[in-house]
Amino acid sequence: MAMSDDLNAIQERVQEALAGAHSLEDLEKIRVAALGKKGSLTAIMHMMGKVPPEERPAMGKLANTVRANVDSAIKQARLEIAKRAMDEKIMAEAADVTLPGRRLSPGTEHLISQIREEIEDIFCGLGYTVEDGPYVETTYYNFTALNAPEDHPSRSAKDTFYVVDNAPEGKEKHVLGESDVLLRTQTSGVQVHTMEEKKPPIYMICPGTVFRPDTADANHLPQFTQVEGLVVDEGITFGDLKGTLDYFCREIFGKDRATRYRPHFFPFTEPSCEVDVSCGVCHGKGCRFCKNTGWLEILGCGMVDPNVFRYCGIDPEKYSGFAFGIGVERVAALRYDLPDLRMLMTGDMRFLRQF
Repeated sequence: MAMSDDLNAIQERVQEALAGAHSLEDLEKIRVAALGKKGSLTAIMHMMGKVPPEERPAMGKLANTVRANVDSAIKQARLEIAKRAMDEKIMAEAADVTLPGRRLSPGTEHLISQIREEIEDIFCGLGYTVEDGPYVETTYYNFTALNAPEDHPSRSAKDTFYVVDNAPEGKEKHVLGESDVLLRTQTSGVQVHTMEEKKPPIYMICPGTVFRPDTADANHLPQFTQVEGLVVDEGITFGDLKGTLDYFCREIFGKDRATRYRPHFFPFTEPSCEVDVSCGVCHGKGCRFCKNTGWLEILGCGMVDPNVFRYCGIDPEKYSGFAFGIGVERVAALRYDLPDLRMLMTGDMRFLRQF
């Protein structure tokens, strides 16, 4: 029998076998029998060298054609079997294929991330840098270098998440907490790191997550986002602080919002104050949202205490500066009149899609 007859016979046998194939396993057996390393078609291709030279071009062309036809037929059969399997599955599950498909709604940034980035944009527009720091801090950077005395209430284990101290045996533990290592309660530690690493002038903000053992309620969360700022330069005054925060409040809340400064106490600033913004619901007239005061507390601030500069190796006789801290969740609540901070943490898409 001529080689051409063998090639045609192989193609016919493959077609007959494909007609009786009912599964992908059947197709694989047919493919291996014809096109595998020991397949019938492969064996003929290896015998091509024995064909007379004058017949070799025509025979080679026929062999390639048969091989292409067999391969194409197997692939087509695979598609048909897969389609039959899908149809059977659809019928078995009684799916209504005439129903419209489910559209994927486009995702957006979480409201907290949006406001955080907006705050960063405002201060970057003023020439500030954005700094970052560790979530796990030591008591030195979280309290001591910020002029907080050892008996300050914020250092109590009731107000701070202390973690296991990996210090060597024999090292004295912190007298008020479980260790000298904690989850940061404020991003102020980043300010200390920055003042140690960089020389004035310094204009920076440090946004990030902070942790406090508060019970989650309408006004408190055990984990929230804080943006703190620091300015250190020659000749910085309280007027610079006030002008900066007035500008920030107008940018974040609206041009028509007024600000008010009330004396307060923070260990790391002197003098210190809290900043209020006029109520956006009643426009300062007084309502239930602002407890009939016309004002809403928004942030704390003050001039950097000279002791903080000394801890960081900065001469308080030459440099002065101011610092401030803003709660991003609080900005969101006041900006959009949210009655409960927990709404920001539930992941309820009906609420989040509004923003």
